[in-house]
Amino acid sequence: MNAEFFEALELLEKEKGLSGDYLLEKIKGAIAVAAKKDYGGGDNIIVDIDRETQTFKVFLRKNVVETVEDPDTEMTLEEAKTYRSRARVGSVIDIPLKTRDFGRIAAQTAKHVIRQNIREAERNQVYEELQSKQGELITATVMRTDPRRGGVIMEVGRSEVLLPKSEQVPGELLRDGQKVKVYVVDVSVGERGPRIMISRTHPGLVRRLLENEVPEVFDGTVEIKGIAREAGQRTKIAVASRDENVDPRGACIGPRGSRVAHIVEELDGEKIDVVLWSEEPEKFIAKALSPANVLSVEITDPEARACRVTVPDHQLSLAIGNKGQNARLAARLTGYKIDIRPESGYYGEDQPEDQQ
Repeated sequence: MNAEFFEALELLEKEKGLSGDYLLEKIKGAIAVAAKKDYGGGDNIIVDIDRETQTFKVFLRKNVVETVEDPDTEMTLEEAKTYRSRARVGSVIDIPLKTRDFGRIAAQTAKHVIRQNIREAERNQVYEELQSKQGELITATVMRTDPRRGGVIMEVGRSEVLLPKSEQVPGELLRDGQKVKVYVVDVSVGERGPRIMISRTHPGLVRRLLENEVPEVFDGTVEIKGIAREAGQRTKIAVASRDENVDPRGACIGPRGSRVAHIVEELDGEKIDVVLWSEEPEKFIAKALSPANVLSVEITDPEARACRVTVPDHQLSLAIGNKGQNARLAARLTGYKIDIRPESGYYGEDQPEDQQ
């Protein structure tokens, strides 16, 4: 029976990837609880499990006294001598218990506690593994999609993690079995175990993809100063170089656009604009509005971080972008409110404000 027990323990250790010593401590606690159901007692239930010798023993420890006040923890000298002939008052007697004689309820209690602790150990292990991944990029496998809520269940290591509809790229179709990159936004512990928040829309996803593709970003030569993203459509990235001999924009784009092309492919065709960061807000704002050419940038209110940008008449639509997207992303990237005007001036700007 002992051999079967230790074989089962080794199997659990291999299958679940859990520490055998940790499991033994939990099993000891479960057996102690089971023993208390049948034999009473409290902390005087001793469980001794030795993996090296493959011995498994349970004892009920009692003190030898003249007058018994607590029968669960004390025994008379006469009772003690049935276990040890040389027993004396003040001696401690360990009474061996046969685990196979435990009652049905006690056995069920032990099984329940063991299962519960194994689940807890698995959850803790998953939490520890994933906690180190917070803020990182990981590869997940699509398992299935909830047709009602639109969430996607993904396999991350040995865990199933939900990618909510709100964290999915609009219009992106994820197929069962497909492997995709996701960004680990947060890892926390709830009542039901570890809770992992993953995302395909978070700007951090683009940052990590860029680090993977561009060695200069990974080693810190090129610094990412900011990212503004509308997932599935367009992302603007501001970069700067710590080495005057390295072109930060060219490093990110790569030869013939090869580096940024890999990121675009991973993001299912999302457009990527890489712009040069500058300490001078006027220069930075002008670059952020690319691909439009900017004629001038005037900071109208430094405290409110507001500015007026002038562009050639034929570039007004390009500067604003489809449904205002280019201007909106530039504003997020720079942190400035941007008022874009054509070189010829707004139509009707001389009219009273209430008529404009």
